[in-house]
Amino acid sequence: MEDQAQELRELMGTLEPVQQSSSPKKTQDSEHKTRIIAITSGKGGVGKTNLAVNMSIAYAQQGKKVILIDGDLGMANVNVLLNVVPQYNLMQVINRQKTMQEIILDTEVGIKFIAGANGFSKIANLSVDELDYFAKQFAQLGNADIIIIDTGAGIANNVLQFVAAADEVYVVTTPEPTAITDAYGMIKIITTELVDREINIKLLVNRVHSAEEGKKISDRIITIVGQFLNYKVDYIGFVYDDPVVSASVIRQKPFMVVNPTSKPAQCVKHIVGRIEKTELGSSEGVSSFLRKFLRKK
Repeated sequence: MEDQAQELRELMGTLEPVQQSSSPKKTQDSEHKTRIIAITSGKGGVGKTNLAVNMSIAYAQQGKKVILIDGDLGMANVNVLLNVVPQYNLMQVINRQKTMQEIILDTEVGIKFIAGANGFSKIANLSVDELDYFAKQFAQLGNADIIIIDTGAGIANNVLQFVAAADEVYVVTTPEPTAITDAYGMIKIITTELVDREINIKLLVNRVHSAEEGKKISDRIITIVGQFLNYKVDYIGFVYDDPVVSASVIRQKPFMVVNPTSKPAQCVKHIVGRIEKTELGSSEGVSSFLRKFLRKK
């Protein structure tokens, strides 16, 4: 596996996103960086997938090129919230049955969607030729401004792989005691299992009834993480508990589209605005993501 990882490092160093030949802005394109965000949680049922979908739409509404990847390989639900039925998924690319462009699904909400698949972590065991093909296909995603990955809930190995490879990790919790406990547990696993990585973790508190409640919950978790794990976690924001959220799920229409002036929508816009004000750092986009994804702990 180390040989394969080294092969990938060398390969990805030579790959650049596929550019349109008509584009004259060579300098700007060469400096383009794709921001890769993993949205995760310690337990299911906290609204993680719904936030991933609506944050993606909020970015698209700012004119960004957005790709949403369903990384919840066991309980994929992004397609349900978007009311789409993907024909293909990442396994078809891994197995060389389809190209990356063939599996990307355009949606009516302005984002592109890639369905995940059980066995995605199989890429760590690909032959050199298979890895070469997949790496070249994955590099095509580098034309996106933002890639958001909706991971599974909890601490499965594929979740940690996505977390370790992303530029930023947003841990979603709610005010429920079990959700708070599991959010702390998730952060503890990340910081202890990936001890040699610099993981940029931020906390997002969902379903709050006031801004004060969100701040109180985040302060509690951040203090405990600092005290017992000696790790710095930032607070990125909160989203109000509101009937429009559950109504939009039932209708399979994201609230950023059908209720753009609602409190939850305004919260998501604010969170995306805060993210955009933070520096991306030394990320190399999709090439860096794949290298880190394949790296051993």
